[in-house]
Amino acid sequence: MSKVDLHMHSSFSSDGEFSPEEIVRMCEARGMEYIAVTDHNSVRGAEKALKAAAKVRVISGVELDCVYRGCNFHLLGYGIDVKRHEFEEIERDILRQERNAAEEKIELFRRATGISIDTNRILAEADKGVVTGEQIAENVLNREDVGRYAILAPYLPGGPKSDMPNVRFYWDFFSKGKPAYVEIAYLALPDAASLIHSAGGAAVLAHPGQNLGGDEELLDKITEEEIDGIEAFSSYHSRAEALHYLETADRKGLFVTCGSDFHGRHKPNITLGGHNALWDDRKLLQEMKKCLLSEPPVL
Repeated sequence: MSKVDLHMHSSFSSDGEFSPEEIVRMCEARGMEYIAVTDHNSVRGAEKALKAAAKVRVISGVELDCVYRGCNFHLLGYGIDVKRHEFEEIERDILRQERNAAEEKIELFRRATGISIDTNRILAEADKGVVTGEQIAENVLNREDVGRYAILAPYLPGGPKSDMPNVRFYWDFFSKGKPAYVEIAYLALPDAASLIHSAGGAAVLAHPGQNLGGDEELLDKITEEEIDGIEAFSSYHSRAEALHYLETADRKGLFVTCGSDFHGRHKPNITLGGHNALWDDRKLLQEMKKCLLSEPPVL
């Protein structure tokens, strides 16, 4: 396990399990050195983590949903001023859109699969009124009659998608281009990068191997925009992918970061500090010093 993890989610993300304070305590118990809580379109988890930290250094962070050339992906912001009002406005706007989309998601899923679910129950259990694909997954995969539906078999124990059933269910049914996807108006990439920079931060492309689906032309175009780094080391990346993104970062003059994308129960095989980095912690911290740390790290 690495002592550096710059990508994790708290309960301020709709799919995160633990509070920021719990995450900080878990990281401190593991002897971690540098972390970042990077919630979806919210800086509130990062702010609380900064206040809670005693034995671990917390770097302020956020993960913004954004759009570029019709593709949805994630942009990490590090070293940002969490008091900037723009972040609060983005969180409020996306929360409003997600609430408005709740019943449509449920209905689209029902039409696509033929599986009836209790809409009132789902809405009552939704955190802040936001219905997520992971929430629907938990509902249908824990039904007594789950075995009736062949479409659910891959997500059940022993199935090919049972390692992370909830999030793989989300990817298969609720992500862009899938049958229960509902369009949300996210920031354009240039606007997201500009916001991060105006807040004093560095903009980093999150887990490109997971988001971009191997589209090298798209990766090339994104790295020509005003971004500063690539999350080359990720729990989603193979060794070959990590080496590829290292080469891309070097060729484009970008720095490299590492992150597990820890969420808790929705991604049970992703652990704190588990990002498959090919570098040791000392080299990771030296890389961080280029852009994220005001003084040299000491190990």
